[in-house]
Amino acid sequence: MEFLSQSIWLVPLFPFLASILPGSGSLFLPNYIRSFRRVSSFVSISFLTLAMLISFHSLWQQVMVSPIHRCLWSRVIYENIILEIGYLNDPLASLMLVLVTTIGVTVMIYSNSYMYHDEGYIRFFCYLSLFTASMLGLVPSPNLIQIYIFWELVGTCSYLLIGFWFTRPSAANACQKAFVTNRIGDFGLLLGISGFYWITGSFEFQNLSERFFELLVHNQIDLFPASLCGILLFMGPVAKSAQFPLHIWLPDAMEGPTPISALIHAATMVAAGIYLVARMLPLFEMLPPVTNTISWVGAITALLGASIALAQKDLKRGLAYSTMSQLGYMVLGLGIGSYKAGLFHLITHAYSKALLFLGSGSVIHSMEPIVGYHPNRSQNMGLMGGLGKYMPVTAITFPSGTLSLCGIPPFACFWSKDEILVDSWLHFPPLGFIASFTAGLTAFYMSRIYLLTFLGNFRGYSRRESAGYSSLIPIWGDFPSHRNRMEKFSDGVRKSVCIPYPKESDNIMLFSLVLLAIPTLFVGFVGVSLSQERIDSLSHWLHLSINSFNNYSENFMVSLPNAIPSVGIALSGISIGYSLYGSNTRTRIGQGSDLEIIDYASKYVSLFLSNWSHHRGYIDGFYDLVFTKGLRFSARFLSSVDQWIIDGIVNGTGILSSFGGEGLKYTGGGRISSYSSLLVSCMFLSLPYSYII
Repeated sequence: MEFLSQSIWLVPLFPFLASILPGSGSLFLPNYIRSFRRVSSFVSISFLTLAMLISFHSLWQQVMVSPIHRCLWSRVIYENIILEIGYLNDPLASLMLVLVTTIGVTVMIYSNSYMYHDEGYIRFFCYLSLFTASMLGLVPSPNLIQIYIFWELVGTCSYLLIGFWFTRPSAANACQKAFVTNRIGDFGLLLGISGFYWITGSFEFQNLSERFFELLVHNQIDLFPASLCGILLFMGPVAKSAQFPLHIWLPDAMEGPTPISALIHAATMVAAGIYLVARMLPLFEMLPPVTNTISWVGAITALLGASIALAQKDLKRGLAYSTMSQLGYMVLGLGIGSYKAGLFHLITHAYSKALLFLGSGSVIHSMEPIVGYHPNRSQNMGLMGGLGKYMPVTAITFPSGTLSLCGIPPFACFWSKDEILVDSWLHFPPLGFIASFTAGLTAFYMSRIYLLTFLGNFRGYSRRESAGYSSLIPIWGDFPSHRNRMEKFSDGVRKSVCIPYPKESDNIMLFSLVLLAIPTLFVGFVGVSLSQERIDSLSHWLHLSINSFNNYSENFMVSLPNAIPSVGIALSGISIGYSLYGSNTRTRIGQGSDLEIIDYASKYVSLFLSNWSHHRGYIDGFYDLVFTKGLRFSARFLSSVDQWIIDGIVNGTGILSSFGGEGLKYTGGGRISSYSSLLVSCMFLSLPYSYII
């Protein structure tokens, strides 16, 4: 069993092989591999399950024995520069490996049904396995160079998966937007890595903080360039984890398949930025300007994401801005030094958000045949409502993630968010106020999402005149699950017509939802079975406050009074959401044209907030005005300068020379008398000037 603990490199290797095998078959045997669709998914799920078992064993060893395995091989040796590759297996890495593999396996099981009828089924699982392998390779990386390599590979896989349906212009634009935005952050990350190597002479996580501390103690370092390097390095997590101002790619990433949205928002791409900040936090804590920047970026991101999510009509985009806001909480916790709660919030949020996204996929999968296969219809909450009657399992599991993000005990996110709120108030009251206000907004928009989707009456129909009668008919398409109801024709005769209704997803998709609902409910009680000695040991290496959560879990009824403020804020947000949307969702929406969505509760929301949410905080428009249109205007202006001034000078010089030569050639006739007359004329003309001088 010790072999498994020391062979953590097998964890990223298994999903990498799972991406190579079907991918090679698709490349060399395209006509035969299509008949093995189920085989490709079975290989991907099986290999990732093996990686998950190794990760669980490694975490168990860390909890019981706390062995730290660090293995390095010299890859490049040139003078004083030594680049090494290897792995670092400590409790933080083991916990992240368990998180990525468990959610990855669940998403793959879900995708086996969700994507089965897609033409790119095999290609999807190849990309999905490679995406998971990239994240699993990033986690145990022992140095900044290796983590940067997998960092870029994660970004490349996200580009492929967000643009999986590349024939859609919106998907093609979304993957390009994500790729370019992350390149901006990655450029800063590369500069920060180079800067810290210039300061400390090392890329290894274990040596960076130690050498930096020695230089700081002996006053051998200037804090300004060191802080600048820290902020530049933080630009990488800002882009990868969708922090302000490089958050603009995350909502557009919803153009990819829903299982990819779940994986990106829960355990892979956005989690990579939080993980890197946690790894570098011992060094960042020596640079107060960097930690202050981190905390304020996190607070602004949390508030911005929550405010934009308030009036979103697209189900997945609402959850995307929720992810952005919760990532801001994590960054805020790390920035104020509450890395224990910040890391634990990463774990609790991952399971909750994966459940919510897969639940939204179940809803979209049911809505598409009725309202159409375009995201503007199938993901529009204005066309949903009352789905709890037709999708009972989805309607039961979805509230688990909703209440968790709202911060209601005993669900997962309550334990981590409550500690972040408390530490924010203790660190700096304005940050605590922002975090608490954001918690109220979170409870409001999450309750709004649930109420508009699952309660009230189904609104996926439009009343219109067709074939001589007036009836409620689907906006688009048909569905096998239907009911007969009496409708009154225009001539006054009542007849029975077929009205399709949504239906529940298949058992494979529901199985994934039930699996994720379990940790969403119980992961907050982690640490109950651990002895105090094991807890202290794990906390020492992981910097995770399992001790505090253990106290919460063992004394749940005693701790509830201490959580009254945060729970009260959450309940206030839920109450406001229900008062605005709880009864109004029963009112039929869409009495006008087929695609006109009338949100009757919007009259209670200020016009500014509605426009703010609709226009994404006006940030995308600002970027479009400054960078897109501004760069185009600058390019046109510089092109005009180049054409009329630069080229004009050069071309004008040539033209003047040509005309000068053309004029002078007529003065050269070859006659001496003409030359003498011209010379005498020039002399007489110059006499007045000579006299003056």
